[in-house]
Amino acid sequence: MMTWIFSIMTDPNARWIMLGSMLLGFSSGMVGSFTYLRKQSLIGDTLAHAALPGICIAFMLSGVKSTFLFMLGALVSGMIATVGISVITKYSRIKQDTALGVILSVFFGVGVVLLTRIQHGDYGSQSGLDKYMFGQAASMVRSDVYTMLGVSIFLLVVCCLLFKEFKLISFDPGFASGMGYPSGLLAQLLLFLTVIAVVAGVQIVGVVLVAALLVTPAAAARYWTHRLGLMVALAGLFGALSGVIGTVVSATTPDLPTGPVTVLVATGLFAISVLFAPDRGWIARAFRERRVRTAYHQQSSKPQAEIRK
Repeated sequence: MMTWIFSIMTDPNARWIMLGSMLLGFSSGMVGSFTYLRKQSLIGDTLAHAALPGICIAFMLSGVKSTFLFMLGALVSGMIATVGISVITKYSRIKQDTALGVILSVFFGVGVVLLTRIQHGDYGSQSGLDKYMFGQAASMVRSDVYTMLGVSIFLLVVCCLLFKEFKLISFDPGFASGMGYPSGLLAQLLLFLTVIAVVAGVQIVGVVLVAALLVTPAAAARYWTHRLGLMVALAGLFGALSGVIGTVVSATTPDLPTGPVTVLVATGLFAISVLFAPDRGWIARAFRERRVRTAYHQQSSKPQAEIRK
């Protein structure tokens, strides 16, 4: 067993993939906790799909496959999407969930059209941009891991510095506004952090699955605690653990992609949380309900005279 793990850790490619996936899971789970509590789980999926046209336009303008340019294009596209969502919800009667669906469909449709044009145009059919649909963790190199490390540190620092403010707007934005906090600006900042986390994860898990790493670890962590700080820490831990296990499984199984396996591992951790969490888990709840029913039957079976005493 130890020899098997050592062989994986000594492989440079597997090591960079594992570190990148771990950092992605940690940062996505941390930021996704606030998104989950604000009931904006669909926002990650929308921003992920909105990143595709930015990646395609960055390639069409530069003509080279540069991870930095792709991330820059995806970031710009994601920010345009967030502005579009805000404008639609503010200046129309359309609710946010409908606006998210509209933005997701429009941006992803534009991205698919641009991707098809690139694949059949003079840019070359082997551009490899289609890998961003479902991710290609195997293409990660040292510079990509350093980028992920920088993104993770940035997200961690911002979340720590503004933890109290994010906590307020997640649970009671009206109260936060009454206290003098700029709720609208904080909400936009949280969306910006979500865009960064999504853009960083597109290369590993793709635009289709990256939203799962925002929502699933946070939902799993919610079953284990009632405290926000511990929930954020657990979500980051579950996300990082999903990245490590997903990389190990992918490295030891031929032709098994890392990104989808990482998402499946996160889903497995969520299932374990749903079943075995000590307070909210189904099994713990079933035992608690059984104890209550037993106590009730024992109390009701006592003679009435004894009860009067």
